[in-house]
Amino acid sequence: MTAQPRIFVVGPPGIGKTTVVDDLVKRLKAAGLQVGGILTIEVRKGRRRTGFIMQEIDGPAALIAHQDWEDGPRVGRYRVNVSALERIALPALDHAIANADVIVVDELARMELLSDAFVAGLEDLLTRSRPLVATAQLASHPRLDELKARDDIELVTVTETNRDTLAAILASRLSGDRGPGSTVRPR
Repeated sequence: MTAQPRIFVVGPPGIGKTTVVDDLVKRLKAAGLQVGGILTIEVRKGRRRTGFIMQEIDGPAALIAHQDWEDGPRVGRYRVNVSALERIALPALDHAIANADVIVVDELARMELLSDAFVAGLEDLLTRSRPLVATAQLASHPRLDELKARDDIELVTVTETNRDTLAAILASRLSGDRGPGSTVRPR
């Protein structure tokens, strides 16, 4: 059987990694695949980003970071609620491992990497036979650098040139024919 794709979509902040992955999720669902995992959604007040919500794909969501919070670890101008992050992410990863054809994790960055339990869940996920697409910060981070350096991780960089076509390319690759040697789990 062919090794399952494990793709980290990387690029500078604001290049469109989350947009690519959101489009990918829609395309995979339209192809009839079960998609599980987490998405990170910006909270905006006018044109300014003020925080982040983590949502299980087709599941619950929670505010995990906000610029106005006074408690929690600081990442940039945001304070992070690690327990809220874990309350969404950990069950979402377990659910995805049990049920999904393709797992999506948006995103792997400093906020998410504050949680040892989340990192352990991600490492467990990488032992499973499921295709994975994750967005990952481009900047160096010790934990993330180790993951990016794994032999089974393929780094795909989002650029202004490819960001409008990348979701379709990845969806085509991941939706395959589901026959012998397919890159998705048979139903």
